[in-house]
Amino acid sequence: MATRREWLLASGAFAAALTIGSRAGFAQGAKTLKVGFGQKAISPNLINLLIGETLGYNAAEGFKVQGMALGGNNNVQVATDKGDVDVGVGVPSTALPILSKGEWGSAVNFYEYTYPYKWDIAVKKGAGTKSYAELKGKNIGVSDFAGTEYPVTRNVLRSLGLDPDRDVKWTAVGNGIPAGGALDRGAIDALAYYDTGFGQIEAAGVGMDFLARPKDLPMVGGQFLMAKKSMLKDNRDLLVGYGRSVSKASQFLLADPAAGAKAFLEMYPETAPRGSSTEEAVKAVLVAIGRRVKLYKPPYSNAKMGSINPQEFKTEAELNGMKIADYSGFYTNELIDAIDNYDLKKIQAQAVAYKR
Repeated sequence: MATRREWLLASGAFAAALTIGSRAGFAQGAKTLKVGFGQKAISPNLINLLIGETLGYNAAEGFKVQGMALGGNNNVQVATDKGDVDVGVGVPSTALPILSKGEWGSAVNFYEYTYPYKWDIAVKKGAGTKSYAELKGKNIGVSDFAGTEYPVTRNVLRSLGLDPDRDVKWTAVGNGIPAGGALDRGAIDALAYYDTGFGQIEAAGVGMDFLARPKDLPMVGGQFLMAKKSMLKDNRDLLVGYGRSVSKASQFLLADPAAGAKAFLEMYPETAPRGSSTEEAVKAVLVAIGRRVKLYKPPYSNAKMGSINPQEFKTEAELNGMKIADYSGFYTNELIDAIDNYDLKKIQAQAVAYKR
């Protein structure tokens, strides 16, 4: 059983591709599902997309996952449209401008694996800034301008009457702990980042004060699984199987986050803080994913796990002045019933009993 992932070097969008090996034996000729992520390296924010491999969920569906860290969301969009990956992580901030121009390609979003809202803005401990309105004239750091926190935070500021181009300055400061370091040493006045990224910074001991979220925060910025429309017909079972693996992994984490952290570290022991004990490593992952796990469940009444609410797309489009008349080819919920067809209590029991 493989416990570590093998980095691949390839051309084009796959210059930083990560192959996720299997922890279970597969029959020769088993299907391989290529999944593309819009970031440069594996981190805990991908946990519910990955631990189905070590928990046996992928094997139960008859496939193994080859994950590709493609460096940016635009790369994932292109790779999905070209068929270089079977499933890609879709983000509306990248996709909606394409749709608004009538240039949407062959992809369709079929599962929402993280719901809004997962971004915040933090300032250095004791800085005194309390609200988003006080950010006018400030220098706001983001991981990079391809990161989702940049367009999403711009949308939020715009909804509050601030001009994100004139009223604030933006600076790319890198991912994870370096971003926290930039805030701590005063290179930026505030840091806009996502939940698990802030968790990594907190785990490193960097002190921050989080600004109070505005009232009526727009429900934007969910993250999705997308695939070519042809796969819905030709490889429907494969998409249902991966969606079910992600749904099971999400429920596993909701039932016992520590168990999920252990499963993640079995796959990626190199992500543990250097010199840490097993207990310390698990705690570090828990700090990173603490805010994220809560967002696996839809925030809408009577909504099924993974189901897509198109109002999220409409809200984001309106915030950005995009006129989109038809979203029907952009997403589908037709796989959700099949994806969520499993024994939830069995998954929850597995989590509680895991590695006890």
